[in-house]
Amino acid sequence: MSRRFGPTAREPATPLWWGTIGLRVLTLLFAVGAVIVHSDGYQRPWLAWAVLGGMTLWTVATALVYAREALRWRWRWFVFADVLVTCALMLTSPWILTDEQNAAVAPLITTVWVAGAPVAAGTRFGGVGGVAAGLVIAAATGVARQGFTLDVARDGVLLVASGLLIGMSASTARKSAAVLAEALRTEVANAERERLARDIHDSVLQVLARVRRRGAELGGEAAELAELAGEQEIALRALVSSGPRRHSTGETDLRAALQLLGSSKVQVAAPAGEVNLPSETTAELVAVVREALSNVDKHAGPAAKAWVLLEDVGREVVVTVRDDGPGIPEGRLADAESEGRMGVVRSMRGRVAELGGTISLETAPGQGTEWEIRVPRT
Repeated sequence: MSRRFGPTAREPATPLWWGTIGLRVLTLLFAVGAVIVHSDGYQRPWLAWAVLGGMTLWTVATALVYAREALRWRWRWFVFADVLVTCALMLTSPWILTDEQNAAVAPLITTVWVAGAPVAAGTRFGGVGGVAAGLVIAAATGVARQGFTLDVARDGVLLVASGLLIGMSASTARKSAAVLAEALRTEVANAERERLARDIHDSVLQVLARVRRRGAELGGEAAELAELAGEQEIALRALVSSGPRRHSTGETDLRAALQLLGSSKVQVAAPAGEVNLPSETTAELVAVVREALSNVDKHAGPAAKAWVLLEDVGREVVVTVRDDGPGIPEGRLADAESEGRMGVVRSMRGRVAELGGTISLETAPGQGTEWEIRVPRT
């Protein structure tokens, strides 16, 4: 987790670490008061004060470690040691309390000070770590009490619950910080892209637009150059405005990737927001759409136009590729397959099938061609 926020970045769960330190100090003061009240009845008062001294030293040690800003300094092994030291100090209670004190459910030597360990484990490892530490300390409490009683069960429930709640809070804080960092990176990237778009618009795009207009006016070979300039203008505008970017989660914006396929003959329509999918899924879908557009160039004629529509419908995405060409005659694909030409089957249907999706074709002579591709998000 520390790598996500950088080696010296402030750990998102830092307030919880400071809360752990504060809890340790307050519960230590409570333990001091408990020892003062019950010390006259202990069978070994000197051992009680020695354990209390160990609790004080360990509180100082944990405070020095947990107060560090970066998560990498809150060592995993130290949190494990925190749980073990807490249990070891608590297990000295049978040598300190008398039988009468134990029967009267007098506080163990560590009292509520033990609550700091599951809180620290939950902050470091999340809810699972907090629950595990709470169960270990609850079991040690039963051993120290030399029996499983209602008080032991109550303490165990509180220890497990505190570790779970703090652990869930720490995990939520880290996930929220990661989402915020991703949003900030996206905002910075968008701002830089807009700056580049303004610079390019003032130079390259204006030149391409002028060439396109002037070439169209002159006609002939100049018109062909004008058409090429127009295609480059569209592609460049799409590149500076919506270039696909791989997120830290391993996902890529399919919307941005498809918009790069736009040209003077291809129009792309997509949602306003990002449509993030696993990078491999995005790459395969773009390859399928490229194949469909390539078929338009090969078989629909130079004047044919194509439209690409992207829809995000929740659990799946739908990509539709339609053209206004002459359409595919009935039986044409079956004949191509029988002749060993498997381009459509392998390049399009095969790719979509590997993604767990479906692809359907609607076409008729003189009515163009429409491919509809449906792929689940996961």
